[in-house]
Amino acid sequence: MTDSTLSSGSSPSLDGVVESLVDTQNASRFGGADLLFRLLAKGNALVVLVVLVGIIASLVIGSLPIFEAEGFGFYATSTWNPVTEVFGAVTPIVDTILSSILALVIGVPMSFGIAVYLTEVAPQWLARPVATAIELLAAIPSIIYGMWGLFVFAPLYAAYIEAPLKALFHDVPGVSQLFSGPTTGVDLSTAGFVLALMIVPFISSMMRDVFQTVPAVLKESAYGLGCTRWEVVRNVVLPYTRTGVVGAIMLGLGRALGETMAVTFIIGGSFRLPTSLFSPGSTISATIANGYAEAVTVLHTSALTALGLTLFFITLLVLTAARLLLMQADKRSAH
Repeated sequence: MTDSTLSSGSSPSLDGVVESLVDTQNASRFGGADLLFRLLAKGNALVVLVVLVGIIASLVIGSLPIFEAEGFGFYATSTWNPVTEVFGAVTPIVDTILSSILALVIGVPMSFGIAVYLTEVAPQWLARPVATAIELLAAIPSIIYGMWGLFVFAPLYAAYIEAPLKALFHDVPGVSQLFSGPTTGVDLSTAGFVLALMIVPFISSMMRDVFQTVPAVLKESAYGLGCTRWEVVRNVVLPYTRTGVVGAIMLGLGRALGETMAVTFIIGGSFRLPTSLFSPGSTISATIANGYAEAVTVLHTSALTALGLTLFFITLLVLTAARLLLMQADKRSAH
């Protein structure tokens, strides 16, 4: 009787000890896995920061000779003459900004139209193959875009777009200057158009993905109130996906700012400040690509490195400005 009572009384206590041991082992095992995961995640983040700091440091160190020789006059002149070792960054900076803005002006409306069509208009059997075909454009190497632009697109663009635009606006005050000069097809406008074609797959794919995140009930409610398709897109889809849309545009702008080979083929390689959209030019990346192999002096190499540092900070400023705009928009929408 005593044995049975002891046995029955000690059984719950023994089970509790076993469960406690199991819980302790599980906590130890999962705690170790969680610690390992956190260390790996932190390590990956630190690797990115270390690489970024290393890139900035190498660019700054490489740029010191040109800044010691010319100071900030490097950003005050448009002369680029490796023979006399006089280097100015004005022309590459201006051409980079102009070609990128032109690419956005052309590419963003196209991307928006594609994304709206694929998510709001096209039937499912058509949307999938069209989306796949557009995404395949992103896989085409930039040098292919450059060769196609130089040998195929540029002659057609000069004959059927540039020449008619010049003839149409040659007597319009204030506008004729934008379309003046020889229509060779190797100039800023051609570079901007090809850049637009290159960034459209990225921007449209991201816009389509964020448009698909809009809850169907929101759009159905708007349609139920009698809204048109455009009103639904403007008043429901765009406000809901504002951050993603701006992010897509910034991604396209970053691609346009840093594009090298395609622009090198079709922009003309001139270091004169542009006087019209038909003027040849040379972006920062194209200048670096064309000049690095021929840079035999320390000052020339340093000038090219300084251009790379400049492009880095231009991109950083653009992304920072976009982030600030989003923060301001979020604050206004919160109020």
